[in-house]
Amino acid sequence: MSQAAAITMPPVPRWLGYIAACVGMFMAILDIQVVVTSLPVIEKALKIGPNLMSWVQTSYLIAEVIAIPLTGLLLRVFGMRHLFAVALTVFTLASVGCAASTGFIDLLLWRVLQGAAGGILIPMVFSGIFLLFPRGLQQTAATTLGGVLAVLAPTLGPITGGWITEHSSWHWLFLINTAPGILALIVGMLFLPRGTLRLNLLRGLDWLSLLLLGVGLAVLIIGLKEAPTEGWVSWFAILCWTVVGLCIVGLWQRPKPAIMFHLLKDRPLLFGCTLSFILGFSLFGSVYLMPIFLAFVRGHGPLEIGTIIMVSGVSQLVAAPLTVWLDRRFDARLLAGLGFLVFGIGLAMNGFLDTSSDYDAVFWPQVVRGIAVGLCILPPIRFALTFMSIEQVGDGSGLFNVARNIGGAIGIALIDTVIFTRAPDHVSNLMDMMKSNPDAAAKLMGMDVGDLPEPGDPMGLMGIMDQIQAAGLTQAVNESWWMLSAVCLVALPVLLLIGPIRSSLAPAILNPSV
Repeated sequence: MSQAAAITMPPVPRWLGYIAACVGMFMAILDIQVVVTSLPVIEKALKIGPNLMSWVQTSYLIAEVIAIPLTGLLLRVFGMRHLFAVALTVFTLASVGCAASTGFIDLLLWRVLQGAAGGILIPMVFSGIFLLFPRGLQQTAATTLGGVLAVLAPTLGPITGGWITEHSSWHWLFLINTAPGILALIVGMLFLPRGTLRLNLLRGLDWLSLLLLGVGLAVLIIGLKEAPTEGWVSWFAILCWTVVGLCIVGLWQRPKPAIMFHLLKDRPLLFGCTLSFILGFSLFGSVYLMPIFLAFVRGHGPLEIGTIIMVSGVSQLVAAPLTVWLDRRFDARLLAGLGFLVFGIGLAMNGFLDTSSDYDAVFWPQVVRGIAVGLCILPPIRFALTFMSIEQVGDGSGLFNVARNIGGAIGIALIDTVIFTRAPDHVSNLMDMMKSNPDAAAKLMGMDVGDLPEPGDPMGLMGIMDQIQAAGLTQAVNESWWMLSAVCLVALPVLLLIGPIRSSLAPAILNPSV
């Protein structure tokens, strides 16, 4: 079925097919956070060492980030229905395989399959916005639905994983994908446009460019994982950055690479990908940073953490209709600027935490970010992809999504670096401050100055070491919040640099009946 035919489909079948694709994307993103909060439980059950256990998560992320930019090519070859069916089937079967794993190797292999399939399901949704819906209210609503679900999934992940961990076995962290996976597969097979198999496109494909892409992205994720602890200029990190650089040079020199990087010559797509990178850095960083504070400073478990950060998800859902209304009436650059400004303010609001901060202290910052995040997603997607040709939308969507994921990976790596390097410095400074300015030190640790030990009392110092370390970690966390806010606000000069672009305002503004 052609794109024109897909747009002329009756609205109900078209929306059912799109919702099925959204379910697949939601599961693929949710699976990251559901599992990450419960890795210690799986580690204990399968007797896997902590160093190896981290690779269960890293392998998923590597496979996902490699698969995302391939989606455009695969859409052209297999069509939307066939590609969705294969990807969702593999994802669902791999979920069952993860639950049936008895050791590290089989779990690792199933997670790689899961990540690869999930990496295809994610950009399919953003491609479907422009392949299935005409410009106007429907396309705006579809963009909002896809965008909200993409950022809601990481928010719901901790509470879902925490609830499963506390009330059931770890196997259900993966088995929860089976029922919605089967249902979405049936609906997608019935209502997504069939497309035409074009296996001839695989002939003459530049396989070397695919190899360079896969190796470069995999080594980048591995380097970002190890750099915070090994050092950003350690021999291992330098080796990783060198390999990534060589892969980029190799890809640049390929005359006809399989991935259409030349599309970045399109100014709206280039700037859209830049904004997607910034949002990934700030959004995924905030989703990662909040549980660190709540777990290691406040001592909350996964379920409590999930309950606290649900505020952000609820705010996103409440603000979604307003986002749709604004997007149909105001310029995309203006709305994106407002969104990134408010989101950056929401990040900065969390930069004043102390060791006693809890639900009340993080409530309003989460509300502010939840209200703003839709404006950081919807306008950039629309001006980045709306005016691309139908044949190029899949490739553009892949580039847009991989930019967001790489931004998130770099943001998390830098947060780890700040925490690993700055927290010990703050602990040392606090111990000195207890001698020079005990009032200030006691305030930072949430204690009465009279409870501080005497300067020459080593046993007394050991007795409050937990409070000292918590205060040092809190200050490092605050610095991380300010870093996320600063990067988020970089979007404002980026939006100024883009200059005038073709308006992404919906045609329905001129014709409300559309």
